[in-house]
Amino acid sequence: MIFDQYKRKHDYLRLSITDRCNLRCVYCMPKEGLPFFPSDEVLSQDEIVQLVENFAEMGISKVRITGGEPLLRTDVVEIVRRIKNVDGIEDVSITTNGLFLAKLAQQLKDAGLDRLNISLDTFNAKRYKEITRGGNIQQVLDGISVAAKLNFKKIKLNTVLIKGQNDDEILEFLNYTKDNNVNVRFIEFMPIGNSLKTWKKEYVGLQNVFDICESNGLDYTPIELKGNGPSDNYQITGYEGSFGLIHPISAKFCENCNRLRITADGYIKACLYWNEEINIREAIPDKKKFRALIQRSLDNKPLNHEMAMSETDRIIDKAPTWRHMSQIGG
Repeated sequence: MIFDQYKRKHDYLRLSITDRCNLRCVYCMPKEGLPFFPSDEVLSQDEIVQLVENFAEMGISKVRITGGEPLLRTDVVEIVRRIKNVDGIEDVSITTNGLFLAKLAQQLKDAGLDRLNISLDTFNAKRYKEITRGGNIQQVLDGISVAAKLNFKKIKLNTVLIKGQNDDEILEFLNYTKDNNVNVRFIEFMPIGNSLKTWKKEYVGLQNVFDICESNGLDYTPIELKGNGPSDNYQITGYEGSFGLIHPISAKFCENCNRLRITADGYIKACLYWNEEINIREAIPDKKKFRALIQRSLDNKPLNHEMAMSETDRIIDKAPTWRHMSQIGG
């Protein structure tokens, strides 16, 4: 097993398999898009599987496949199948925008996928097109509908709250859990790839979710959900589904962090926010060298991301990450 300097055990891998995406969400990518990595700079299927095998020998048991949009890879189903068959890997999940999910959900389920996270920031078709800069919400809703019939262990909807764009839909998302067995996860907008001025103007604290519950007479209780995420979860009395809060800004987010992130071009990021990263691609065939690089990254991992940058002396590379969210995998 692998631990960082604060004795946190790491057993959860977030693995980006592409930086490409068919959307341009406002919190994830600039309006003009980004130059994507050339194909030879992106980890191959064999490299991905060998990397996961290395990590499994180091105690990693849960893998979340991310992007970009992972369903854009034509070999995504085979990647899922091969990762699921790695000794020691107990749970494989994927984060997707859902546009191709109606087509691929059954194949992913058959390949062994356990869980799904689907990005959905609004139920309004016009607003969805604006937030994603061109997306068709019906494709996502169709994908959710297909996936809901396939008995995945859990389906989660990821909803990034942005002031003036979708914060007036909190009640609608809460009520969606009444008849749908999903976990709606409200996520605070983070200052990654955005100016602090823009971020401060658009940030919404998650206390608003509780306020809306109380003002609408919705009783809720804390619940435990199995899975990999950092959310605090609740269920409204009489509702089939649940809701979760992921608050990297307003509340403790990092003290129990068990996550390692691998970018599509083969870098390890022990912390989502900071620029520090190590290229591990060439070390994938050499397990001893690979483990040493992973441990080096963990040894430099801060206790907290400190997005307010109040403890930058603890960080070796004292700058926020240059990558946009689509280039990290979230």
